[in-house]
Amino acid sequence: MRKRVAPVAPAALLRSGLSFVLMLLVLLVTFLIGKAAPIDPVLQVVGDRASPEAYQEARQRMGLDRPIATQFVRYVSDAAQGDLGRSTSTGRPVLEDLRQYFPATLELATLGIVLGVMFGVPLGMLAAHQHNRWIDQLLRLVGLLGYSVPVFWLGLVGLLVFYARLGWVGGPGRLDDVYQYTVDSWSNLVLVDTLRAGNAEAFRNGLSHLLLPAALLGYFSLAYISRMTRAFFLEELGKEYVMTARVKGASELRVLVGHVLPNVAAPLVTVIALSYAVLLEGAVLTETVFSWPGIGLYVTNALFSADVSAVLGGTLLVGLCFVVLNTASDVFGYLMDPRARS
Repeated sequence: MRKRVAPVAPAALLRSGLSFVLMLLVLLVTFLIGKAAPIDPVLQVVGDRASPEAYQEARQRMGLDRPIATQFVRYVSDAAQGDLGRSTSTGRPVLEDLRQYFPATLELATLGIVLGVMFGVPLGMLAAHQHNRWIDQLLRLVGLLGYSVPVFWLGLVGLLVFYARLGWVGGPGRLDDVYQYTVDSWSNLVLVDTLRAGNAEAFRNGLSHLLLPAALLGYFSLAYISRMTRAFFLEELGKEYVMTARVKGASELRVLVGHVLPNVAAPLVTVIALSYAVLLEGAVLTETVFSWPGIGLYVTNALFSADVSAVLGGTLLVGLCFVVLNTASDVFGYLMDPRARS
């Protein structure tokens, strides 16, 4: 046991250190974006009609009269304490806004990536097994459409067909108005809050609103995951251990699932993690089409209202998601793949 655990600790520490450096870089980039923005944060606080004395007092209180390096240190210190500033469009702390809006994106992205993995990995395996046959060509066409079709167009068509015409799913928003104020926002996750409240009708209503945008995101993640799965499996299927397994009489399913899949698990997890991070970034067009109050819609509205603090807070949260998921996938790949440890 000690021989297996010993090499893991230094690698975990190294990846943790790299994640810390990456997070500092994300903080630096967001800080520089805020400085480069053609918006005076002091005027946003005191207003255009403030006296020069009030302007200077607010500028000193905000620390904007200090050197850039000192301002960056203060920015990092405030961010570490959860102080991301105050949104000028909502009048609330940015962290409070993110706690309200991010769970909607988390719920949508999680179901989307679950659907993408459930269908993308098996379809990629099937395409690799049927290499250059009609099934492979068909699955590649499905993946190509996932990259090519504009997401806003597909979302509008989905609403027209499945909501307006067939009535199979809920419309824009997370809940119908009749349920909107009957469920306490304990976690800001509709499915969790409705289950916690024991309201089965509200749960079904929230699920009906969630299915269509989640399926849309799942389709786009499926296109990428299936393509990468196909590439990973094609690379492995020509190796000697696969031929040996077939000679010994192993079935094709046994070869794919029992022999090849464990060998591609590490890079496949990295692909899935990055796909999940992209969905957590906030599918802006999807959230806009479906009026989904997530982080993407929040940052978009903040951009239109020149709310720098909200934009930087959302950008920082997205960067944190990428760093955490990328680090987790690296550690998982290190633990699962002996070739990485060697």
